[in-house]
Amino acid sequence: MLDTIPTYIDNANLLRFITCGSVDDGKSTLIGRMLFETGQIPEDHLKTLEDDSKKFGTTGGAIDYALLIDGLSAEREQGITIDVAYRYFSYGGRKFIVADTPGHEQYTRNMATGASNADLAIIMVDARKGVLPQTKRHSFITSMVGVKKVVVAINKMDLVNFDEAVYLKIKDEFLKNAAALGFEDIAFIPLSALNGDNIVKKSAQTPWYDGDALLDHLVNVQIHHADALNAAFAMPVQWVNRPNLDFRGYAGTIAAGRIAKGQKVMTLPAHKEATVKAITTSDGEKDEAYCGEAVTITLNEEIDLSRGEVLTAPDTDCHVADILKTHILWMNSEHLVAGRQYIFQSAAYSAKCTLSKPDYKIDIHDYQEMPCKTLELNEIGSATLFLDRPLSFRPYKDNKTLGAFILINPISNETVAMGMIDHDMRRSQNIFEENMAIDRAKRAEIKNQKPCVIWMTGLSGAGKSTIANILEQKLHQQHKHTITLDGDNVRHGLNKDLGFSDTDRAENIRRIAEVSKLMLDAGMIAIVSFISPFRAERQLARDIIGTENFIEVYINTPLSVAEERDVKGLYKKARRGEIPNFTGIGSPYEAPEKPELDLKTVENSAEELADQIINHLKTNDYL
Repeated sequence: MLDTIPTYIDNANLLRFITCGSVDDGKSTLIGRMLFETGQIPEDHLKTLEDDSKKFGTTGGAIDYALLIDGLSAEREQGITIDVAYRYFSYGGRKFIVADTPGHEQYTRNMATGASNADLAIIMVDARKGVLPQTKRHSFITSMVGVKKVVVAINKMDLVNFDEAVYLKIKDEFLKNAAALGFEDIAFIPLSALNGDNIVKKSAQTPWYDGDALLDHLVNVQIHHADALNAAFAMPVQWVNRPNLDFRGYAGTIAAGRIAKGQKVMTLPAHKEATVKAITTSDGEKDEAYCGEAVTITLNEEIDLSRGEVLTAPDTDCHVADILKTHILWMNSEHLVAGRQYIFQSAAYSAKCTLSKPDYKIDIHDYQEMPCKTLELNEIGSATLFLDRPLSFRPYKDNKTLGAFILINPISNETVAMGMIDHDMRRSQNIFEENMAIDRAKRAEIKNQKPCVIWMTGLSGAGKSTIANILEQKLHQQHKHTITLDGDNVRHGLNKDLGFSDTDRAENIRRIAEVSKLMLDAGMIAIVSFISPFRAERQLARDIIGTENFIEVYINTPLSVAEERDVKGLYKKARRGEIPNFTGIGSPYEAPEKPELDLKTVENSAEELADQIINHLKTNDYL
């Protein structure tokens, strides 16, 4: 999903597969052994491998095939795979791209990345340990990202004397757990990656096994890509190429179907039609191109089509929506916060989004759906996703490129989740925004003011409510139309159903931001007095309201001063443990980094600070 390995899905000879499973199941050793057995290691590399095996190996001086794959020094020192390592080789008339993915739970995100590009998965099981929780997690992720062909490689059979009973026990346990995963084909192969048993040819050590050796199975397994090739044409636009005023080309990689000169196409979400004038690839102009090829398409007329939008056939299978039902693998140590804003990226498309509270999460032991309030690191669940603009997509089960996405924390730029689109929500298509005859500008005109939202943030006891109260009185004296939205007051009514968890705090801010936007549309000056402790939620409020009308005012009071005031006695209760998650004590306060106003309450009176806000409003033509 996150990689860009070139794939031309009409190449039936290419098989992309991964090795996955728990730590130390022998994944890297298996790939190294396959490369060795198929003659893929040059002589000079083999000599280096022999030297490295003596220095870094765990095989008593014998060749340690895992070192061919575990190239990072950190991997060699720890004896584990951290990154996804790709290798290319040929055998039996077939080409292979193999990804060695990490087994450690900490690097599950890397495993998921590798799996999203694979046609087949080799799930490794240590014969001594059997099916482990990480084996089950990797099996579920493999199924979730659409891999339907699986080989269960029961490795290290030499360490259990090639006992058939051990093999059968693991096979039965895996099949019992895999019933809910929807795999189309599961092959069980007993092997010893270190010694080469059942890798290239059948081993004399397993006379009871009547299946193929591993490489023979990989050569013969049938992978069908016809669905994507025969689907209606679709291409996310990655770049609009304008080298001069006489040329406009739309560049991207074809995600489905094929395209030909003279073919009618349509843009999404705008639904404008045109005809293909030319198709250019790295090999020059072509009459037609197929799924998986990178192309630049020119049309017979100029149309408004930008990065992230989709060029499709008129009879497209694509949907357009801004509310999506999704499955998510959470990949961040900080848990999912419903209502918090994230950056959504799919193909070349990017938008701001929020998530609902998860519908459920998957119990990785038995794959049952469990109720939950959030998702923690490496947990998998279902949630509704709300975009700030429409997305053109296909469900992930129908097209990986058009149905896959990642979520990014807009503050840290970390990728926090990967996901798959299941379907759009019907209400996304049935709710329309009405254009009202009287708009914000006309309402503000009769009030003789420029509407804005003055968003006051700071610790409890910082003085927000006091300053807000004085500010509104001063504005009222100037005959300005105002409203004050105070955190405590709002929690007595609109938000009385919310607590103080991270999720409830995010929803608290989202709701008040939407109300503030309504006040803005009414032409009013809204004074908002909320602790709003997290930068992400304040950024969400700014985005909802509009940065041109949003004035962030930091009521800057040191914690010691706010606690010393403690007008409501809340800090004392928090110190006694009576108020969990109290900002500044049990929960952090993230001070604004670039507020429009930074008001230091220890240096000025509340009235002076209110005057500073009024001066800012005058300077910026709000008054």
